[in-house]
Amino acid sequence: MTETLRIALVTETFPPEVNGVARTLRQLCRGLVSQGHDLQLVRPKQPGDPHADAGWSQLLSPGVPIPLYPGLRFGLPVFRRLRRSWLEDRPDVIHIATEGPLGLHALRLAFKLEVPVLSTFHTNFHQYGAHYGYGVRLAISYLRWFHNKTRGTLVPAPDVAQVLTDDGFERVGVLGRGVDGDLFHPAKRSQELRASWGAGPETPVAIYVGRLAEEKNLGLCARAFAAFRKARPGAITVAVGDGPAADGMKRDDPATHFAGMRRGDDLAAHYASADVMISPSTTETFGNVVLEAMSAGLPVLTYDYAAGAQLVSAENGVLVPFDDSERFLTEAERLATRPVAELNALGVKARATAEEQSWGAIVNRFVGYLTAVRDGEPLPPDLTARRRSRLRSRHFRNRR
Repeated sequence: MTETLRIALVTETFPPEVNGVARTLRQLCRGLVSQGHDLQLVRPKQPGDPHADAGWSQLLSPGVPIPLYPGLRFGLPVFRRLRRSWLEDRPDVIHIATEGPLGLHALRLAFKLEVPVLSTFHTNFHQYGAHYGYGVRLAISYLRWFHNKTRGTLVPAPDVAQVLTDDGFERVGVLGRGVDGDLFHPAKRSQELRASWGAGPETPVAIYVGRLAEEKNLGLCARAFAAFRKARPGAITVAVGDGPAADGMKRDDPATHFAGMRRGDDLAAHYASADVMISPSTTETFGNVVLEAMSAGLPVLTYDYAAGAQLVSAENGVLVPFDDSERFLTEAERLATRPVAELNALGVKARATAEEQSWGAIVNRFVGYLTAVRDGEPLPPDLTARRRSRLRSRHFRNRR
């Protein structure tokens, strides 16, 4: 019989919030309880919070909106409640997924109770800070201090692991991300939805999915959309998502159809009803949208790092040298001029690549990390990192 663990997972983002980290954590939670592990989820309470997912207990803290990101919330400390809970039902291991106030107090309490901690580095806050004027080096110093207090830090991609190691982060491991291939599926393609955009069966449609925020390189997205439409008169461009830059992007790019925030089957239909995905961001640690688009049968135009470096090739999409915006625009034009049949052929291979990224394998690896941390052992060696000898780290260093 497989050994089970008592796990406390602490995070300041979780569905119904809409972002890649929240969706990833929900999949990990579902995978853990499906294997019989005893899971407690510690997170902020959100407005309109529907209910706890079946299978795990929850300890909810008060939450306050994050400046510039009102849809996301910091978790306020609940030190006494958390201490009482963990004394009554002591975890074997604690996983801290975010580095905010809730995560920080959970880390301090874990030290007091001598419970081993594993952490995750999900988001490039030090890069985001460059966009919003925060102290970049101060942010990196805090993140390094936080993660080095834990027994290990997981990142989504080998290139991120290399960069953090070079920055003085210790005990870094790689835990990739999976995709729900039943949800994000080519069969969700909707001619009715395409018609609402003004697209016929042979009209090429380029889509962007993600937060409409400055750090997502939206200026290049708008230019790529314009190049796509110019190269193929009648082509359609669609942006799915919301965020602080939404109003400005709508004003500057009135030719694009803005679909707003989409979830579940609705989001899956938007992916599958397009013909190509434009992903211009340079600040991802992974980029779940790349994998979701591929699973939906779309070739993706993206930079050669993070998910792009791991998953995209000339056989299933278009990969551009990191931060080469002129090349990115050229490739957007070329995609627009390719016959829809060629785009579909790329999409078939993209789907095949995505089918190899199962959540079951990701959860098994996660449990391996948790078990090693509980037992005081080194993190398991990362086979993905060893297979990939060309680790792309300049995309972080050059932006600091």
